[in-house]
Amino acid sequence: MSRVGKKPVPVPSGVTATVTGQTVKMKGSKGELQFVVPPQVVVEFKDGAVQVAPKDQSKQARSLWGTSRAQVANLVEGVSKGFEKKLEITGVGYRAAMAGKALKLSLGYSHDIEYEIPAGITITTPKPTEIVVAGIDRQRVGQVAAEIREYRGPEPYKGKGVKYAGEFIFRKEGKKK
Repeated sequence: MSRVGKKPVPVPSGVTATVTGQTVKMKGSKGELQFVVPPQVVVEFKDGAVQVAPKDQSKQARSLWGTSRAQVANLVEGVSKGFEKKLEITGVGYRAAMAGKALKLSLGYSHDIEYEIPAGITITTPKPTEIVVAGIDRQRVGQVAAEIREYRGPEPYKGKGVKYAGEFIFRKEGKKK
């Protein structure tokens, strides 16, 4: 039994939920999202909450049960509050700035990196060493943050590079004489 899947997803006021077949649609103040639930899972809207249950007791259905419930909960949170990821840049001369509709990154390469911002995502740079990625779709926000981090991930000796805010970088000891 999935402990996550058993809990109904409450739909707060200001968010409208519609369930048609296997498609769950949420509409809120931030925007509109939808998710197609796998066929091994049954989804229904009743008593102001979205209920998710497996069709049978197969391993696949039980696996997708909690995952589907979490996806629906992310839709509700996304259209009401939204999601954001913070990235920190560490290193001498490493910085980020907005250049029109693109993010310009100086990460120690011979050239600057221009990252085109996808639709539905907003990126801000409150400080030259801080990047905030925000949007309503949790998966896309995480994907964009991961793509930016990938340009120069943190290295284990000095910790230089792009890392998530609050991320612990395991440090290695340098060479000994």
